[in-house]
This record gives sequence, structure tokens and C-alpha cells, in this order.
Amino acid sequence: MRLFWKDQLPFIFAYLLQLALNTLVYWLDGYRHAAISIYAALLSTCILAVFLLIRYWTNRSFYRRLEEIPDSLRAFADVKPGSPLADSLQRLLKAQYRLYLQEIGEQQSKIDGHRHFMNQWVHQMKTPLSVIHLMVQHEDDPRSVAIGDELERLRKGLEMVLYAARLDTFEHDFVVESLDLENLVRSVSSSQKRLFIRRKVYPVIEIPEGLAIATDEKWLSFVLTQLITNAVKYTVKERANLRFRGFTRGRETVLEIEDEGVGIPASDLPRVFDAYFTGDNGRNFQESTGMGLYLAKEICAKLGHRIELDSQEGGGATARIVFQPGR
Repeated sequence: MRLFWKDQLPFIFAYLLQLALNTLVYWLDGYRHAAISIYAALLSTCILAVFLLIRYWTNRSFYRRLEEIPDSLRAFADVKPGSPLADSLQRLLKAQYRLYLQEIGEQQSKIDGHRHFMNQWVHQMKTPLSVIHLMVQHEDDPRSVAIGDELERLRKGLEMVLYAARLDTFEHDFVVESLDLENLVRSVSSSQKRLFIRRKVYPVIEIPEGLAIATDEKWLSFVLTQLITNAVKYTVKERANLRFRGFTRGRETVLEIEDEGVGIPASDLPRVFDAYFTGDNGRNFQESTGMGLYLAKEICAKLGHRIELDSQEGGGATARIVFQPGR
């Protein structure tokens, strides 16, 4: 109703101005019958009121829809046109909606094609990496060891690209099952033994037997790999420990990964899970991409877990994955 009156207000003002002007003209012409003038004005005003009432009644759904905030793209479909203007506007909205769907479909097709290309490219790159790994795995000279280290970095980079590309289709690529937390952590730690040896960091697993979680093994293993890589990357002292602690807290199961690294400045903590954010440490450690923790948080959110990070500059960092009950 408010929008209707705002829309008709100029028309009402124009009508009143015209009525006053006509009355003035008759008065200047010598016509002095005020009662007849007032009667004519009232009669004309009644006709205007009936016209406005009919106009509002025929366009009430149109004005109501314009005042409401739409909750979907097809919200205009239930508008019943009652005037040429409303009918034309609805046809325009439908035409724009069809064009919008067409553009969305084209963009989605491009995204799907790009995702398919990235998946194919990553899988193709894994083959030469595997061949090079077989060529140097039994060699102990410094050159072969360096090549092996670089191959490991390449493999992790390809995995990050692959999981980032698959994140949008996460719902089609995960299976929730009950897993033993200790066995999972040991398996992931074992796959990172080359990294531990190279950086002289020792994993210490303090997880009680039989502590079970409900999650997807592949996706959570990727998250743990990112947390381990970050923890080891920012640990500069030799013979440092990387502790894995598992425990229950109320109805929740918690996994903590505590390192003895350089820590994170307090100013960077609120943004460590943002995409491409590297912070002060990223400027000192050139391997930082700013994507590891971002992907870890996104994956945990999709799995129904919560990830937290506590740190003090110079005092190491503690990453914490909280597994919700019934997840």
C-alpha cells in the first residue's frame, strides 16, 4: 500500500492542481456559485477515489511483490498482471531470467570443462613423477636425495590442485565410515616419513586405542597431510617433536597436532584460514601458498568437523580438529 501511494502521489498532486486551476478560471470568468463548484470538486474527487481503488485492487499483487524481498530467482512467477505495465514488467523479468539461466549454464559448462581438464592433467603428471621416483628411490647420493625431495613437493602440490578442483563436487566424492583415529594418524604420519627425516622432526602419537571417529578417510587424510606439512615447514630447530593427541571432550572427539615451530603472530591468527593468506611467516618461508589451511577448513566444514588453531609467536602452534557427535 505504501508503495502504491508513493507511485500515485504525483498523479494526485497533478489532479488537485488541475482542479484548483479550473476553479480559478471559472472564478475569474465571473462564475460565483461556490456550492456548485464544491459539488463538482467532490464529484470529481469521488471518481478519482474509485479509479485509485480499482487501480490498486488490480495491481495489488504487483505492488506487494515489489515491496517484498525475493527469496528465490523465480519469485516473480506468482505475480498476476493487472495492467499493461505490470504485464510488460513480468515479461521482461521472465526474458531476463531465461538469459540468466542460459549464461549460468554456459559458465557451469566452462567450469566443468576446466575441472575435468585439471583432473586429467594431475593424473597425467603423476605418471612421470612415479617413473622418476622409481629411478631415484634406491640411490643414496645427495643429488638423488634432492630430486626425491623435490618430487615429494611436486606430488603434494598436485594433490592440492586436485583436491581444490574437487571441492565444488565434494558431495559426489565422499563416504562416511567409522575409523580408528590412532590408525589413521599413524598411516598419514608414515606417508610423510621422508618429510620428517629431511627436517629432523619426530612424530609423537599420544592417542588411546579404540578412539573412533566418523569421517571420510581420503578427505581427512588430505587435511592431516596439510596440517603436518605446515607444522614441519615452520619448525626450524632440529630434533623437534610433532605431537598428536587424541581425547574426548564431553560428547566430542578431539585431535590436536602440536608443533614446536616459530608460531604465528597474533595479528595473523584471525586470517590464517583465508585463501592465499600467507602472513609474516609466508614472507620468511617461500614455500607458503596460503591454500593449505584454507582447504583444510573448507573440507572440515563439509565433513561436519570443526578446525581450530592456537599459537603464540615463537612458541609453536596447535591445530585442533573437533569431531562432532553423530557425524
